[in-house]
Amino acid sequence: MRNPHKTALIVGAQGVIGGNLVRHLETLEDWSIIGLSRRGGLSTDRIRHISVDLLDPEDCSNKLTDLSDVTHIFYAAYQDRPTWAELVEPNLAMLVNVVTAVEEVAPNLAHVSLMQGYKVYGAHLGPFKTPAREDEDNHMPPEFNMDQQAFLQKQKGKSWTWSALRPSVVIGVATGNPMNLAMVIGLYAAMSKELGLPLRFPGKPGAYDTLLEMTDAGLLARATVWAATDPQCANQAFNITNGDLFRWNDMWPKIARFFDMETAAPLPMSLNVVMADKAALWQAMKEKYALADHAYEAVSSWGFGDAVFSWNYDFFADGSKARRLGFHDYVQTDEMFLSVFREMRAQRIIP
Repeated sequence: MRNPHKTALIVGAQGVIGGNLVRHLETLEDWSIIGLSRRGGLSTDRIRHISVDLLDPEDCSNKLTDLSDVTHIFYAAYQDRPTWAELVEPNLAMLVNVVTAVEEVAPNLAHVSLMQGYKVYGAHLGPFKTPAREDEDNHMPPEFNMDQQAFLQKQKGKSWTWSALRPSVVIGVATGNPMNLAMVIGLYAAMSKELGLPLRFPGKPGAYDTLLEMTDAGLLARATVWAATDPQCANQAFNITNGDLFRWNDMWPKIARFFDMETAAPLPMSLNVVMADKAALWQAMKEKYALADHAYEAVSSWGFGDAVFSWNYDFFADGSKARRLGFHDYVQTDEMFLSVFREMRAQRIIP
């Protein structure tokens, strides 16, 4: 028996998470795909892109008025702000605007999938209980992920269900994204090599030795579709990770070997500060190595790198709930990093 045809609305389709979700759904014959983003995109026979201001309820209503076929909303959009409190209003508003607009026109809406992260466990504030489990108590707000989930939970009695995916740091290839660790490491390594420097770990003291995990963007895409389409996953949250743990003191030398570099002792430094004047170096490297013409701002996420490399406490969650309910995919994290760097080279993002 064939699966009924479904229509996915991917909110944030140009990011690392949304872009990989698009690519996964393109391999599945029973899905039509619509992508929402500020930038829009080039539509094909498999995906229709729509440029929309998600913060503007009127623009959402106008741009989404003909999306009557949508059955699944995959929400992976994000607006960055300087403080935790300032993140709440725009990120909650975007979700509310999309769901409200689609609900009004899509009678067969079946599921809303929300992308979250370990902020729900307070991971951004400092050492948190590990391994973190989906049923942990909430922490002191503000925290926009919790507000977004509360909005979905208030929709009890609707014809659609929801799921929340909680990955660790998501690793994949995409430009113009404020939270892209692979791009941080790839550019930092390439520019260090260009300057004749060893690859130094730039994180806080202690961060080199703590235990953490990552989430491959392709694995996350598969888990997201699984949770959105398996009835037993309805109205629940799931930690989604590669399935292994690592320490930078073991991973960093492997990354250095990929770039044919030596390592040196870790040296705490803010990448946001030390890389701020490197736009001219980047431009010279683009010309020297015939790299793709991405602006320095589009490929650098130095502030996010500083955040990740500041974790001098264990950073991992319990992923067994998803496995117990039937999702068994896993990815070896060291090979994931090397695969992403190979893809960055293939796309001429790094030399």
